[in-house]
Amino acid sequence: MDRPAVAVLFGGRSSEHSISSATAGGVLQAIDRDRYRVIPIGITRDGVFVLEDDDPAKFALDAARLPEVADNGTRVLWPEGGGDRGLRVRRADGTVDELGRVDVVLPILHGVHGEDGTVQGFFDTLGIPYAGGGVLDSALCMDKHFMKIVLAAAGVPVSPSVTVTRSRWESDPSGVRTDAAALGVPSFVKPSRAGSSVGVSKVHDASELDAALEVAFAEDDKVLIETAIVGREIEVAILEGRAGAAPRASLPGEIVLTTREFYDFEGKYLGGDGADVVCPADLTEAEIAAIQELGIRAFQAVDGRGLARVDFFLTEQGLYVNELNTMPGFTPISMFPKCWIASGMTYPELITELVDIALERAAA
Repeated sequence: MDRPAVAVLFGGRSSEHSISSATAGGVLQAIDRDRYRVIPIGITRDGVFVLEDDDPAKFALDAARLPEVADNGTRVLWPEGGGDRGLRVRRADGTVDELGRVDVVLPILHGVHGEDGTVQGFFDTLGIPYAGGGVLDSALCMDKHFMKIVLAAAGVPVSPSVTVTRSRWESDPSGVRTDAAALGVPSFVKPSRAGSSVGVSKVHDASELDAALEVAFAEDDKVLIETAIVGREIEVAILEGRAGAAPRASLPGEIVLTTREFYDFEGKYLGGDGADVVCPADLTEAEIAAIQELGIRAFQAVDGRGLARVDFFLTEQGLYVNELNTMPGFTPISMFPKCWIASGMTYPELITELVDIALERAAA
């Protein structure tokens, strides 16, 4: 029997291009080649689909070098729909090669034009199965403003916040400062539609608000100011259930901050000191059960598909959901894989699970 062809899609137009590319290195290294035929497809920062090298080492991530998808002159030609699944590539010299049928796309894209439902809608239109979130949950969870509205409507506790548009900041800065003051300090200022802690600042007093807003507005024209909740930072990994079963939750992990003020880009991806990823977290059985139950509730509230990482604050008053990520950090050192590894699944098995969930859904 022919192996299903998996198009591993990475890079992209967002500010998280390098993180997506680094994730590709881990996935290309670990994916089961006996089970799947792999087609690596990169998206340049300009949005060009290129046939990439099937070389995990090319996309290694370190502080001295962030991996990147370069325009190598190839152009991936997607199927034209109508049941066609044939993938082709036009080489730099103009010749066109057949790459064979694509059975499923594994889009390990972060940020806008990838994690926000746009590429999911593209593949839905073409009738090509893909792993991970769908259009609705991807769009909802990419926009933290609307994600909070949906979670709150479902009775899921979220941190107090205000949403500020660029136009309001420019026309009514004093009103924004008044709203921010009502939330108290410290607070966090973050882009509504970005991830990997890009554009996020911690505000310790009112004098730091303006600069933090400018940093966030560099990423998005809609920004959240959130109350900084004092509590443990707990995360749980969710997978869609198989054959109509309920979603599954991993053992929770914890971000333990020592000298770092929050879990920023350097701490997440570049091995910066001051933040440790601990999985499984040191929790009671009752706390684990409550976190898993609320994580599944949050996933269901946004009509989750495929996978998500649910981030919590565990406080003396209880649990608050900070956010859901429908394509969480997926490098081998990221929390989502670590949580499932701690729960008894290997990294290659986790990749297989995501692909097989998509194939199973397509066959239903």
